[in-house]
Amino acid sequence: MAKQPPKSTKKPAPKKQAPKPRATTKKPTTKKAPAKPAQAKKAGAKPKLLSGGNPQIAKADGDAPVQAFIDAMPGWKRDVGRQLDAIIGRTLPGVRRAVRWNSPFYGTEANGWFLSYHCITRYIKVAFFRGTELDPMPPVASKNEGTRYFHIHEGEAIDEKLFASWVRQGAKLPGWDGFKC
Repeated sequence: MAKQPPKSTKKPAPKKQAPKPRATTKKPTTKKAPAKPAQAKKAGAKPKLLSGGNPQIAKADGDAPVQAFIDAMPGWKRDVGRQLDAIIGRTLPGVRRAVRWNSPFYGTEANGWFLSYHCITRYIKVAFFRGTELDPMPPVASKNEGTRYFHIHEGEAIDEKLFASWVRQGAKLPGWDGFKC
């Protein structure tokens, strides 16, 4: 029988722990992750559609952002958007246009914004900010005092004469003041 070495009475060495940080007077520097290169937008790329199919368009003044909004409206809503913009433009030459809160706004320099519209899943919601003062009033009530809505569903014809009348009346009323909203 072969002799076995005697068993060691030594305890195993403890696992090494990370050294404790030293107190310094310098502020620790944090390394920033390298900046990702900006992704170039593809030419002709459509803006992102938000819930209900409403285009996401950056806040801007002028006809160009409103036309970009209309061009990005999905399906049948695009044709309705073009029709609304055309009626408003014919009724009020020189109307002010802008995009705010992902919606086109229309107004006059003297009275401010009087109308906006927004894509909802099954219709377009046209808002007249002083709609309770229009004759006749647009048909849909709002939680906002004074505001009335006109909903346009797929396949519905717009009564251009009535809509133009609302535009003329709305433009004469005090709307949201100024163009800095």
